[in-house]
Amino acid sequence: MLTRLTSNTLHFAILCILITISQYATAQTDTTRTLVVRNVIVTGNKHTKTYIIKRELDIKERDTIAIRNLMARIKRGRENINNTTLFLEVKADPLIIDAYTADIIVTVREKWYIYPLPEFSLVDRSWDEWVTKYNASLKRVNYGVKFAHYNLTGRRDELNIKLINGYTRNISFNYKAPYANSSLTNGFSIGAGYSQTHEVAYKTSYNNNLLYFNNGDFARSAWNISGSYSIRKRINKSETIGVNYSNIEIVDSIQTTPYNTHYFNTSSHVSFADIYYVFQYNDVNNIQYPLNGYTVGFNVIKRGFGFNGGIDMLSLQGEYDKYWKLGHKWYTSLQLQGKIKLPFDQPYFNQQGMGFGRAYLRGLEYAVIDGVAYSILKLNLKREILNFVIPTPLKSKTFHRIPFKVYAKAYTDYGYLYSRDGFATQLSNKFLYSGGLGLDILTVYDIQFRFEYSFNQLGQNRLFLHNDSGF
Repeated sequence: MLTRLTSNTLHFAILCILITISQYATAQTDTTRTLVVRNVIVTGNKHTKTYIIKRELDIKERDTIAIRNLMARIKRGRENINNTTLFLEVKADPLIIDAYTADIIVTVREKWYIYPLPEFSLVDRSWDEWVTKYNASLKRVNYGVKFAHYNLTGRRDELNIKLINGYTRNISFNYKAPYANSSLTNGFSIGAGYSQTHEVAYKTSYNNNLLYFNNGDFARSAWNISGSYSIRKRINKSETIGVNYSNIEIVDSIQTTPYNTHYFNTSSHVSFADIYYVFQYNDVNNIQYPLNGYTVGFNVIKRGFGFNGGIDMLSLQGEYDKYWKLGHKWYTSLQLQGKIKLPFDQPYFNQQGMGFGRAYLRGLEYAVIDGVAYSILKLNLKREILNFVIPTPLKSKTFHRIPFKVYAKAYTDYGYLYSRDGFATQLSNKFLYSGGLGLDILTVYDIQFRFEYSFNQLGQNRLFLHNDSGF
């Protein structure tokens, strides 16, 4: 198949040259010369529905396309299909039929979608923190069973079920169907869960460390139900509207002195709904590890309504990421994040700022900085230094070879977080900065290992290891 597709690409190039020569010879150059797409042919998919793959392609059957734009359109379609994260490999090439007609041949290699796996996870925010702060204590782990199917019916729908015991108990399920209607533009998700935890972070110290309440028994229990409705009429743009209802109860002692009387600001038992809207626009070459393009996203969350002094918060959050390909395997990027919570008078439960998820400065990963508003700027410069494939003795088409890419990088981060009196720490309400050097290693299934040697304004420096997985 690869030989045939390469040959087709060569034929297409020759055709373009011949057309150009012909037009020049007659002094009638036509920059709008077109081809009609006769068929879009998809091969290699055994589980994924063909129409799901075609939906992501920027070319449809019977489209009329200017020859000068054809290869760019095919490249964009291949990137869109790859960004579904359903495939290990995606190829797309034109098959020239005659001077006015072509077929588009798409060849995919599917991932393994089913993961009925035993679960072993950490209570702590990262492996590095577990080893460094808690000496890899097995008492701080969760175990159980996790079932995940990332392409249940071949329509890119996901099912996740968890049965977890150990330091934390968690029973939950979630089902997400992004293409629930015949036109493949609307979807939905539903979920529910119940959890119990021994340890509750009741306060943040001045040194930006979480302080935990632990009386030897379960200190927090919670259940929730959720549902959402999504709209994706365009390939690059998506919108989601959803609601999540939560019921949380903590032991009474947490809301007393010397712990934190402002944990909930009310009783030790709260119930509230999160109503949210999410907008996302992605125009990047690879959603898992972008090197070119940009993304824009923002969300609005209304949490509770403050009846009888209860939870009441409006959260606004946005992010803009821009990626540039400089040439000669050099790349640069910037990432800008911001968030604000209104009103500013929020209980500790709603004070989560930097130090969670993607909201942190490299070199300050473990610093928990509470607050109601923050902004972060991240700048990166990287170069691809290695790109190779290791063959394996396995006969599996999925794992017969393992690809590796390695990027060397330099980076610097800046940030500011505003915190009200009573929640301020040594890193809040001041300009923050950090930087460092690192290596990013990418391999099969979008697995990423990031080795980063970082420094920060406190004079601290150390090596951080991060792991991201595409499944």
